Amino acid sequence: MPKYKVNKEKCIGCGLCVTECPEGSELGGDGKAEIIDSEKVEKCGGEKICPYGAIEKE
Repeated sequence: MPKYKVNKEKCIGCGLCVTECPEGSELGGDGKAEIIDSEKVEKCGGEKICPYGAIEKE
């Protein structure tokens, strides 16, 4: 199972990943996305849930 991380430089804080995968990601205190469950992100489509390419495999 791949682990996912957010590239904070690419993340614009739009929240689309949270809409696509609310159990796998959330917006953190910095207004940027955070991965809370890589397994859920994988089931939601992995890197594809971010149109800006900010979600990456570790």
